[in-house]
Amino acid sequence: MTRFDRGVCAWVLAGTLALAASGAQAQELRIGLQDDPDNLDPAISFSFVGRHVLASLCDTLTEIDTSWKIVPRLALSWATAADGMSATMKLRPNVTFHDGEKFNAAAVKYNLDRNLTMPESRRRGEISAIKSVEVVDELTVRMNLHRPFAPLFAQLADRAGMMVSPKAAEAGGQQFGSNLVCSGPYKLTKRVIQDRIWLEKFEPHWDAARYHFKTLVFSGMPDATTRLTNLRSGQLDIMERVAAQDMPTVKADSKLKLVSIMSRAYQGITFNIANGAAATQPGAFAKSAKLRQALEAAIDREALVQVVSGGVYVAGNQAFPPGDPFYNTALPVPKRDLARAKALVAESGVAAPTLTLHIPTDTERQQIAQIIQLMAKEAGIEIKLQSVEFITMLAQQRKGEFEASLVGWSGRADPDGNLHLLVHSTAPTNDGKYANPEMDRLLDEARVTTDAAKRKALYDQTAVVLAQDRPIIYLFHNPWLFGMTAKLDGFVAYPDGIIRLAGVTLK
Repeated sequence: MTRFDRGVCAWVLAGTLALAASGAQAQELRIGLQDDPDNLDPAISFSFVGRHVLASLCDTLTEIDTSWKIVPRLALSWATAADGMSATMKLRPNVTFHDGEKFNAAAVKYNLDRNLTMPESRRRGEISAIKSVEVVDELTVRMNLHRPFAPLFAQLADRAGMMVSPKAAEAGGQQFGSNLVCSGPYKLTKRVIQDRIWLEKFEPHWDAARYHFKTLVFSGMPDATTRLTNLRSGQLDIMERVAAQDMPTVKADSKLKLVSIMSRAYQGITFNIANGAAATQPGAFAKSAKLRQALEAAIDREALVQVVSGGVYVAGNQAFPPGDPFYNTALPVPKRDLARAKALVAESGVAAPTLTLHIPTDTERQQIAQIIQLMAKEAGIEIKLQSVEFITMLAQQRKGEFEASLVGWSGRADPDGNLHLLVHSTAPTNDGKYANPEMDRLLDEARVTTDAAKRKALYDQTAVVLAQDRPIIYLFHNPWLFGMTAKLDGFVAYPDGIIRLAGVTLK
């Protein structure tokens, strides 16, 4: 070979290596989350941002499509008995967990039993209708029910249906969330709390061909401006929850694109009604529905959404947004009524009522709280704002260490998921410990009927009870807004707001 030939070969080799390095870099996808997730164990997890990470780590038994329809995932088919007292699922074959253990009917039984019996489980209320789980054969499982349960397959499309390795869960004990082993397209490799989470592609995954990134990196960034700055500078490839005010910036940047979809999510104020000492203070809002009603009457929802989102968000007063099939049109969003707010304060018998409101540290929710604080003051209600890191706030909420929290809910495929999980007296996620026998009756009845019209009528009645008791003041509903590099192809937004990466590529 001549010197020239060797030079050409060296040049070609160098170029090939450079291309390979570039390709390797493109195999990493960097995602900016609004908060750092809480415990990643699906049985315990509560935060919305945790669901973004878990969607890549843990396959669910069922799944939703972009219209909320329940479709197959690890379960290929399912059927409910004629009397509604059992449901049978046929499972996908040749699925393994990240530790090499086999996914089968016994694994499904283990996971559902774990969700129902684990003391810390937040999934218990979601699937409490399950009486027992039977292994019919290697790939068939039967769920025997206490009563007919309309939301069952919708619940199994979320964390209640996420499958973890029984062997790893038993070995992991209380620390399992830090070393999570599931059967999803990616596996957990490293986590630094309040920093980043690294996932690596699980090559033996049954659908691996549709997942194109070798590594995923999730970063918690509470400030939307910080997330957008990192996206524009190329430090992120995707950011969730673009601030509404930043939509024009994203749309005007040729290097970026915006993807959005309407949701069943809501933002609201959740009160501590009966969870510990914080609910027993003299003059507490926990003891006075009139004070909670007064605060609601003092809030101008339309003005709030205009200031915060420029009208992108939708003012709301129920668990479902206006226009949703389960919205009670007989109770439209009320206008601000300052005179009524002052009258209700007087009727409460509490002189100079004061409320401490916990708020996350991100800019948008800080702004929301400050606006509400000013509106409430005009009605004679003093609100003290206490900023708390989001996961810490959720932990305090669960323990009852709060009077009220500015906290949202991401919405669920079945209407049960927007109500029962939050306001039924037995629900593990009812952090305020609100309890009303009539509410429980309505929610329980709605769970056992599959007739859409009857369910609608029952949920309409829950809206009436909630308007009177006001354990939650619903403020508005938001679309999911995703910002991303224009080089990203194949991204589809889902109405539950969860980032799914099947078919997504980076040019």
